[in-house]
Order: sequence, then C-alpha cells, then structure tokens
Amino acid sequence: MMRFTFFMIVIGLLVAPNAKAASSNVPLEDARVDLGDKASLYRGAQTFMDSCASCHGAKMMRFGRIGEDLGLTEEQLAKLMPTELSKPGDVIETNMPADYAQQVFGIQPPDLTLTARAQGADWIYTYLISFYEDPDALWGVNNAVFSDVGMPHVLAAEQGLKQPIYEENGDAKQLVGLESPERPGSMSEEAFEEKMRDLTAFMVYMAEPAALKRHQYGPYVLAFLFIFTLIMYLLKREYWRDIKH
Repeated sequence: MMRFTFFMIVIGLLVAPNAKAASSNVPLEDARVDLGDKASLYRGAQTFMDSCASCHGAKMMRFGRIGEDLGLTEEQLAKLMPTELSKPGDVIETNMPADYAQQVFGIQPPDLTLTARAQGADWIYTYLISFYEDPDALWGVNNAVFSDVGMPHVLAAEQGLKQPIYEENGDAKQLVGLESPERPGSMSEEAFEEKMRDLTAFMVYMAEPAALKRHQYGPYVLAFLFIFTLIMYLLKREYWRDIKH
C-alpha cells in the first residue's frame, strides 16, 4: 500500500506541470530569469508597486526583507514603500478596499506572493505579454494564456493592445496567435518585454526569497565539496598504500 501511494505521488508530481502547461494552446516564452541580477529585481519591484499593488497584495513579503536581500539603500527602499508612513516591517498590501474590489471585480484580486511557485516563471512572463484586444470581453481585453481573464490590461499604455489572429473552426473561431498593436504603446516591444522580465524575476524572488541566498552560497558549497572530495581521495590513497591485495 505504501509503495502504491508513493507511486501515485510521483505520478502526480510528473503530471501536474504538464497539466498546467496544457491549460493553454499558447507556447510559453522563456522568461530568462536571473536572480543574481539585483538591478533587475529592483526594477521589477518598482513595477510591481506601481502597476500591481493597486489591486493585488503580497502579504508574505516585507519591504525590509526586499531591502536586505537586494542590498538597497534607505532611499531606494523608500521609493518602493507606498507612503511616507510605511515602515520596513510592513508587508505589501493592496491599496484597494475589499468592498470596492468586490463591487468592481466580483471578487477580491488574489494575493501574488506565491504565484510564481504555483505557475512558474515562463507562465507569468507569457501571461504578462499576451493581452490582446477583445471587444466582447468585460474589460475589452483578453489573454492568450488565461482565457476570459477578469482584469484589465493595466500596462496597455506601455505595450499597446495586441491584435488576435483567429482560425475558423466550424461555427467557432480559435485563437492561433497575436500580432503587433494597431496603436503602439509608449514603449518599444523589446523594452516592454524586458520590463516584464524584470517583473517576472521579482515575482519569482518574492515566491521564494531563500532561493537568492542559495544562488549566492552555491559556488562556495561546490568549492567545498570539490576540496573535500580531493582530500578524501588523497587520504584513501595514503591509507591503502601499505595494504597488500
């Protein structure tokens, strides 16, 4: 029975990522997240506070932890905090009252602290760059990764609204791709994608801040293991030198 349970757990772990990826026909783009690039993480944090925190919170992340991990100055950290009264010990909370969110969206927008753990960096990045114009949708936009998404495209001014490419499938039409916006946004496509990579990187860091420390300690651990292995090998040769086989 224990073997069967273990087997089912392993199968679940193998199938779950594939099921998540299969939720959309859109191939996921490579987010190319680099947790060692602290400048990128800081830019992502700024984008998160400017564009995401008005609706979404991240209640498991404190400003002080961000400042410590990214090596920010007091001035840089102050730029992330929403008000002059905010303190490093405060967590990232949404600026939107719960009753107003319920009235506008019908539900309170989800906390984003662990989204990267649940969905993965490539999914988040592809989602962020895959909004497109859809006059039939509630907010006039849809998303190629998350169909019938219940939020507006808050970065439309920077990206513009991509245009959908449909393929007729009987009486229905299927989204097969996206093309450039008819009205370009304030940023070039390359600049916007880089900004979304920064935001994705920050969300990956936020979902598991300890990963940043592991990346820093990794080379030292590998160096220790190499030296330890070499010493053990030399000791083994010394101990077995006088032993006759």
